[in-house]
Amino acid sequence: MTAGRPSFILSFCLACSACVALKGGMLTPRETPTRELKELSGVWKFRADFSPNRKRGFEEQWYKRRLEESGPVIDMPVPASFNDITQDVQLRDFIGWVWYEREASIPHHWTLRDPGPRVLLRVGSAHYYSVVWVNGVLVTQHEGGHLPFEADITSLVQSDPSPSCRITIAVNNTLSLHSLPPGTVTYNPDTSRYPPGYFVQNIDFDFFNYAGIHRPVILYATPKAYIDDITVTTKINENIGLVLYNVSIEGSTEATMTVTLCDKKGNSVATGSTSSGALKVPDANLWWPYLMHKDPGYLYTLEVHMKAKSHLYIFEDQYTLPVGIRTVRVTENEFLINEKQFYFHGVNKHEDSDIRGKGLDWPLIIKDFNLLHWLGANSFRTSHYPYSEEIMDLCDKYGIVVIDESPGVGIKQVESFDNQSLSHHLVVMEELVRRDKNRPSVVMWSVANEPASELPPAGYYFKTVITHTKALDPARPVTFVSNSHFARDKGAPYVDVICVNSYFSWYHDSGHLEVIQIQLNTQFEDWYKTYHKPIIQSEYGADVVPGLHSDPPLMFTEEYQKAVMQEYHAVFDVKRKEYVIGELIWNFADFMTVQSTTRVVGNKKGIFTRQRQPKAGAFILRDRYWNLANETGHLPPRSRFP
Repeated sequence: MTAGRPSFILSFCLACSACVALKGGMLTPRETPTRELKELSGVWKFRADFSPNRKRGFEEQWYKRRLEESGPVIDMPVPASFNDITQDVQLRDFIGWVWYEREASIPHHWTLRDPGPRVLLRVGSAHYYSVVWVNGVLVTQHEGGHLPFEADITSLVQSDPSPSCRITIAVNNTLSLHSLPPGTVTYNPDTSRYPPGYFVQNIDFDFFNYAGIHRPVILYATPKAYIDDITVTTKINENIGLVLYNVSIEGSTEATMTVTLCDKKGNSVATGSTSSGALKVPDANLWWPYLMHKDPGYLYTLEVHMKAKSHLYIFEDQYTLPVGIRTVRVTENEFLINEKQFYFHGVNKHEDSDIRGKGLDWPLIIKDFNLLHWLGANSFRTSHYPYSEEIMDLCDKYGIVVIDESPGVGIKQVESFDNQSLSHHLVVMEELVRRDKNRPSVVMWSVANEPASELPPAGYYFKTVITHTKALDPARPVTFVSNSHFARDKGAPYVDVICVNSYFSWYHDSGHLEVIQIQLNTQFEDWYKTYHKPIIQSEYGADVVPGLHSDPPLMFTEEYQKAVMQEYHAVFDVKRKEYVIGELIWNFADFMTVQSTTRVVGNKKGIFTRQRQPKAGAFILRDRYWNLANETGHLPPRSRFP
């Protein structure tokens, strides 16, 4: 094992991996009259491969039989990170292959061969390299976490009339210089200081490297001829909303369809009969952000009904897609939604919680949205990776504006800007845009967070990634989040909006609150004079140990966080009248990190604790955000989300 990508990754993954996005659409699975789904959340069998080279599972072909037949297994919840589930410190910090297994019952009518349905296995997210078998047969593999992937397993379930199938998923959380996020592995051979075979995973990002199957695993069935993908863009012409759609069909070249756009009450407001077209909606209800309109998050429903002939059969398929009619435009000093100025007053978040790690957690999700409402926050950034589809659905519904960020965090080494890394980054952006392209809540793509964008190859790298993202989706602006020097940032010329992170009086000039306004004002002036683009303060804040107090304020006390925020806000209130278009606090809630002398059981910059209890800063931000919302003139009562 050497520094870089270790041998237990190379042994299997490189032989099978290619920087190519999975083909086809990635519509969120939904039950319709023609589609069924079966969620496999619950308790799976689990084993970590603790062998020295982490290859025993492949050498002994654990996927060929039931996992418990090849050795001991434990129960593991899915979805969840595996790290905090047990009392085993080795598992908490485990690097390498882990194995999951689940027996799934297959509905009898799914096993029919002719004209049986198409059956798919979908994994919402697994970190970071996944290999999937069904009944011992390799069906797919996927590089990268945070995004869904799936496999067509029709032939397997229809060739075996058994009512169940055995699903085996091997997941590896090792990070290399060419993964997203990147990392390195260091081997320490000095046995006078370390155990034999000792190695550590090094990362350049400040959150814990949670791993496992983090989002639901689903079996679902569609007709053999089916709706593969739908792309929607919207425009506004005076009081007429335009919904431009394109539907792709697979499994037949002879298809007819009806496309119906329905309002919230289920009334048809526009129809089409071709695979692509423009639906005109008179007096359209626009999709507005929360606190920008009395009826935020208005969603129509696009109902696509297809009939297709294939061989001797007629197939029907239906799919429904939420649609928000809205526009986004960026000027030299404004961000416009529906041609009205929008100011981001929101947060940065993490998918992170006690016990579950990054696993999907419905109670926590709903709690967080209620806290966003309580704050008066209208937006957040998916720092530093794409969030679950379930979270994004609620953003669409509630009118929460999203800066959708890729897992491009910790790109610090020059090797992570080479062609191999670039190719993978382009694939990740394809997968992200494919998944979230139809969401009205997503108003901007972020391709990275705090990369070493001053390095010589960064210019070509980010020009390529940003150009590629714009080609995938010309309707949205693209950015990345910088903490580089304004004059040496080689990627900044290519973004539409400047996003800047700074922690004045924290990581430098520590404890000196008096420098904040001077340095922040200089920061804004330098960036704007150089690039003439609108600016978002995409991170700022200070660590707080809850209940720690001091007057005069000292670092890590609640009073210090409050003072830092007030100093920043004083400058925001001047510059937002010019070219600053947003402020996003770091962070919404405390979150776990690797252990270090600078972190006391995680990052404590949250305005809420990890258990979602408010610190003093939460009340400061709440008053500010509701006062900012007052300026829109459409302030609703401080009630629950609709």
